[in-house]
Amino acid sequence: MAFPLAFLTLIIERGLGYPGWLVRAIGHPVTWVGALIASLDRQLNRETATPQQRRALGALALLLIVGVAGLTAGAIAWLLGPTVFGLLAAAFVASSLIAQKSLEEHVLAVAEALHRGGLEAGRKAVSQIVGRDPEALDESGVARAAIESLAENFSDGVVAPAFWLALLGLPGTAIYKAVNTADSMIGHRTERHADFGWAAARFDDLINLPASRLTALLIVAAAAITRDADARAAWRAVRRDAPLHRSPNAGWPEAAVAGALGLALAGPRAYGGKIVEDAVMGVGGTIEANAADIGRAIQLYRTADLLLIALFGAVALLIWQF
Repeated sequence: MAFPLAFLTLIIERGLGYPGWLVRAIGHPVTWVGALIASLDRQLNRETATPQQRRALGALALLLIVGVAGLTAGAIAWLLGPTVFGLLAAAFVASSLIAQKSLEEHVLAVAEALHRGGLEAGRKAVSQIVGRDPEALDESGVARAAIESLAENFSDGVVAPAFWLALLGLPGTAIYKAVNTADSMIGHRTERHADFGWAAARFDDLINLPASRLTALLIVAAAAITRDADARAAWRAVRRDAPLHRSPNAGWPEAAVAGALGLALAGPRAYGGKIVEDAVMGVGGTIEANAADIGRAIQLYRTADLLLIALFGAVALLIWQF
């Protein structure tokens, strides 16, 4: 039932998203997991511990995070049961762990801010979706940051949770989302989290490997049927540039989008006042991106997302038939 569940979840989330009134009423699963991670960070990440002890405590924290997420989701799946009603209810629950609709809305907000309010408004909007220093970005930098976020989060926020949902059901996607949240909170190479967050960062890299490659393929396929996009250039950029990215996963969707749209993405970026060196995705592409390019990227994303839904729907249909 996992593939049909994933297909229904994608359909529900694409149409409804996660309602704002529900966030205000009960919060969001990511914020619940985030509270657990923050608590474990305070209690276990001791400054007096040695680097080896911090790594061990970080691994223990990761096991607790995975255990809580997996057992909770497993209990929910068991309570709902293997009925048609249970499948639909589980799909509504799982839809809270996928971000097709909100991702598009947040990136579109950056384009609208640049159109209506100029650079300062664009910087403010993009700061909601990226961790880099917005003050260091000019207009093309804001546009490229939004497009990079769209590409990477299509993999992390849509394809990966759907992939693990299809493979392991509700516990699979809950565990994935918990690990991904842990990586975003404690997986950075800061002095405090270099050792404590090592296990979360490495495990997140591992579980994102299949989805990042699938995302790149979806973007290349989407470029073949999207106006003003180049599938061949997307494929060349993936093969040439993706392995050079400092992340083992982020480069695949970023390179695909860069090649498809004729842009140069990634490269050196500023985080917390420090320059992080990285390879350019889409070598030879233009760095002079603008709000219109964000719109082109969103159109490419929409097509790739529809292909993802169609793929899962086709597999679900085959499963139902046999």
